[in-house]
Formats: sequence, structure tokens, C-alpha cells
Amino acid sequence: MYTREKGRMSFVATVPTTERGRLKKQYLQPLTLLSLECDVRQQVQLQKLREVSLLTPLHSLLADPEKLSISLFVSEFLYHALKGEQQNVPLFDYVRSSIEWLDGALSAFSNFHLVFLMRLSRFLGFWPNLEDDGDYFDLRQASFCDAPPLHRDFLLPQEAGRIRLLMRMDYPTMHLFRMSRAERNRILQILLLYYRLHLPAFPELQSVSVLRELYN
Repeated sequence: MYTREKGRMSFVATVPTTERGRLKKQYLQPLTLLSLECDVRQQVQLQKLREVSLLTPLHSLLADPEKLSISLFVSEFLYHALKGEQQNVPLFDYVRSSIEWLDGALSAFSNFHLVFLMRLSRFLGFWPNLEDDGDYFDLRQASFCDAPPLHRDFLLPQEAGRIRLLMRMDYPTMHLFRMSRAERNRILQILLLYYRLHLPAFPELQSVSVLRELYN
């Protein structure tokens, strides 16, 4: 779990077979927002939960097939992207507010995962540098440049423009930016490469194929 106060933590918990237990099975679904109480022991890898309750009930995230596919992708992505993250309150608040926004959205959320990944990079330290101008985008340096760099991890002008486009988008306005299936899949491919270049041992994600099928 990624927590607001302690960053990433691992817990051991017994899931009861009856509804009387404090820990419900539904609490362990992807992206569930929980309020936790535990006694943190510094030398212990798996902490024990004392109290667990829903922080924010999510009404549609796991019921809507499109939202479910997005949430499974985001969950797998965060599992790897936040693997070494310590306490980062702005990061936690961003993830929480994003989950709540997606759960409450009635329509026009097909670009959610793209905007989420782009804006998450700000909290992880590799948000594209807006001070540098240029038609190319250096994926390693997270900056625009006037000429292609000496390595192969860069975007040509047409695709560099996709980065500028993403940086302008947010959840309330992203429906104004129409994309084809091919464009959406290509942007996702670029963003995942971007993260692999900046996060050590970031793997290929299994859930990407689900998203691609969703938008076919």
C-alpha cells in the first residue's frame, strides 16, 4: 500500500470468511482508498493492521468495465512506479484525488490514464522542462531541444508535439482533445518508454494489452 504518512508499506493481514471481520475482501480491490491504523515497527518488513475502514467509498470504479480496465492498468503501473517511494504527501494527494475524479466521472474519461501518467511525472522528478524550447524532445533529459540528441531516445517534432499537448491537458478539459485509437495507443507507448528511462527496472506491464483492446 502507498500511505500518506509513511510512503510505501507492506502489510500482513488475515481476511475473514465472514462479514463480521474488520478487514473486508472488497477493501483489497485495486485503488481502494483506506483509512489505516497500525503500530509501525522499524525492523519488521510486514506490518500488522489494527483498524481498517474505507476512506472514500468508490461507487463506479470496479463496476464500469471501461473504468475497471483503466484502474487495473493504473494499479499495476503504480505498483512499479512507486516501488521505492518514501513519504510524499503531494504525491499521495494527487493519486487520491485522481482516483476520486475517475470514480465520479460520468463520461469523457478515455484519456484519463494518459493525463494521469504525464502529471505524475511532476511528483517523481522528471516533469518535462518548459524553459527549454525546441522541436525535438529528449526523453532522457526530459527537455525540448533544437536538434536531435546523440542517443536514440528522443521524439521527432511531430511526436514531441504530443508531449506539449499532454502537458496542457487536465481531467476537466481532456475531453476537448480528441484522439484516435492509434494516437492514444502511441502516446501510451511513449509515456511508458519515458518512465522506463527514468525509473530503474521498470518492467513491461501486463495490463497494457487490456487497454489496447478496450480502445479498439
